Amino acid sequence: MKRHLPLLLLMGLFGSAVTATAHTSQFHSQDMAGASWAGFLHPLTGLDHLLVMVAVGLWAIQIGGRALWLLPSSFVGSMMIGGAMGLGLCGVHQTFVEHGILASIVLLGAALGMAWRPSLLISSLCVGAAGICHGYAHGSEMPSGALPIMFFVGIVIATLLLHACGVGGGFLFRNQKFAILMRTAGLFLIAFAVYDFYFPV
Repeated sequence: MKRHLPLLLLMGLFGSAVTATAHTSQFHSQDMAGASWAGFLHPLTGLDHLLVMVAVGLWAIQIGGRALWLLPSSFVGSMMIGGAMGLGLCGVHQTFVEHGILASIVLLGAALGMAWRPSLLISSLCVGAAGICHGYAHGSEMPSGALPIMFFVGIVIATLLLHACGVGGGFLFRNQKFAILMRTAGLFLIAFAVYDFYFPV
């Protein structure tokens, strides 16, 4: 049962996004608990965010070594920077951010599909760039009345859980057709990016 726990958790998180692939606008919170809960749900109710965060974990397990903690850390750290930028609305056009998010999906899909194992510096920079785009989207979409700190506490917790799902799923299939799993995940990410480009969710 314990061997399948990461997969079950991943399936549960994925299922939570099926009914709401776009960010909902019903997150109106004032207190600390409400703001953190709104932040926690935010990555889970956007399929683009969910897929990228799981993919970061999968890429980390594919590269191995220090990437297991460095890639998730790079994503979360840069996501916080992007979130602060989004809260301040630094003049970045939303369309540019959305294209950045799509690019991150394509990049991770290609990396997984082609078993790309670059240096830790290159992989961290790629993941960091993705984190800034996703963080900016989170910050700019924070509901009115939410406490920013608690909102991002919830986002960070959800993000780390999604990274853990990717890493856990990779470990689960490490010796069982791992290459096929990675190629399938990569193909799915690219297909989703193409669909989202023509039919934005």
